[in-house]
Amino acid sequence: MTEHQKLEAAGEATAEDLEAVKPARKTRKIRVRKPSNRVLLFSVPLLIAAVGLFFWLTGGTSVSTDNAYVKQDVTSISTQVNGPVAAVYVDENQHVNKGDLLYRIDPAPFRAALDAAEAQLAAARLQTSQLVVTAQGTGADIVGAQADLSIKRRALQRQSELLRRGFTTKANYDDALADVRKGETALADARARSNTASAAIAPRGDQPQIAAALAAVEKARLDLAHTEIRAPSAGIVAKSDRLLVGQSAITGVAMLSIVSDKAPWVEANFKEGDLARMKVGQPATIKFDAYPGLKVKAHVCSIGAGTGSEFAVLPAQNANGNWVKVTQRVPVRLCFDEKPGRQMIAGLSSEVEVDLK
Repeated sequence: MTEHQKLEAAGEATAEDLEAVKPARKTRKIRVRKPSNRVLLFSVPLLIAAVGLFFWLTGGTSVSTDNAYVKQDVTSISTQVNGPVAAVYVDENQHVNKGDLLYRIDPAPFRAALDAAEAQLAAARLQTSQLVVTAQGTGADIVGAQADLSIKRRALQRQSELLRRGFTTKANYDDALADVRKGETALADARARSNTASAAIAPRGDQPQIAAALAAVEKARLDLAHTEIRAPSAGIVAKSDRLLVGQSAITGVAMLSIVSDKAPWVEANFKEGDLARMKVGQPATIKFDAYPGLKVKAHVCSIGAGTGSEFAVLPAQNANGNWVKVTQRVPVRLCFDEKPGRQMIAGLSSEVEVDLK
């Protein structure tokens, strides 16, 4: 019997005594085995090799950029004549068709100019008619001068015969000779006037005065027609805040713009190092910052003929000692293969990925 049992049988044991005689518990130490250095030595290189193989198999088959924007044809509308705006027929963001009237310049001065040009044309035609009548009159003067000269020559012949026979005086003969000389001079003058009058008339009737007057009339008509400014193509009206009634329209200064509603495209500016395997016709996927979740299929339409800096207003000057090489970007045009599900707005930011397979 153990000491613990004896004390319990005697009934004399206390809790402290019972606790003291309890057998001591044995503690087991669990030993954690650390991974072997040899396993780590082989697993890390294998992991790196696997990751590299993954990127080698899946990477390099596409290039992407977020330096891409939606583009559309934008036409700046200006006037071909100067004058105040008399009426406006469109509003901002309004859709217009080709030939729709956009606004009108005050036509009153141009109508007056057309009337003046038509009056000049009438005056030129009247002057031409007068020249024709004058030329015809000089022809009659020649005929009369020739008849008068013939009469005077016959009179001279008679005086010459009479003088030879002694039936007239030398003075009468000299008078007849002088009359012939005057007649010849009169005929020469008539012919000169006829030549002058004929020279003032164009051979085929195309008088320079009439041609100039016709050109002035045509210009006046064009200027009057240009007071009505019409849409050159269909699209959306933009930047029309400057178009107000009473505003002075100046030739060459845009009053509004029309964003074409024809097929838009995306212009992506790829780094020059991304173009080595890029070709026209390769498929692409386009995403838009304005429309999360929207993906549109497209393809490469064309690759730019120059970098963006080459066509800048102030091209970079690299021929100096402070030259720093900068990666250039080349514009690449991408055309949609399907109709986008949302409205394409010019200038929207995009993200383009081109499949190089």
